[in-house]
Amino acid sequence: MSDQRCGWCLGSPEYIAYHDNEWGKAVYDDRTLFEFIVLESAQAGLSWITILKKRAGYAKAFHNFDAVKVSQMTEGDIERLMQDTSIVRNKLKIKATITNAHAFLKIAEEFGSFSRYYWQYSQGHPIINSYQTLADVPAVTDLAEKISKDMKKRGFKFFGPTIC
Repeated sequence: MSDQRCGWCLGSPEYIAYHDNEWGKAVYDDRTLFEFIVLESAQAGLSWITILKKRAGYAKAFHNFDAVKVSQMTEGDIERLMQDTSIVRNKLKIKATITNAHAFLKIAEEFGSFSRYYWQYSQGHPIINSYQTLADVPAVTDLAEKISKDMKKRGFKFFGPTIC
């Protein structure tokens, strides 16, 4: 990746920080992978900048992305979060976060970690592409479709191939 910033990230400090520190970087840590599942699921139908601006709210609302604690959240927690303006107040997405925590933990138990499960699809290494322009980058790939299909089968909600 070049040292230049992509045009999509200009004009917003949140986008610039995300671009410079996270975008396109391999993640192997389960907590961080769960964080991105939470954030990407919340983003469905919205712009990424909306979620980046609410990221701190999501961290607070969802126990700093601790999947075990999120899996223990109750109907009362859902009702409380429906009043929380620091996140997107969509009941289905809030419930999906809890459902996804359960699915995430099941996979982690089965494979030893969620990371091990996820990275098995590319033998533990990122796939390096050489697209010339942003327009050349596909919205989804066959591999993303495969991972998404398996994760949906395992119970994930608000999760599709563009997240993978």
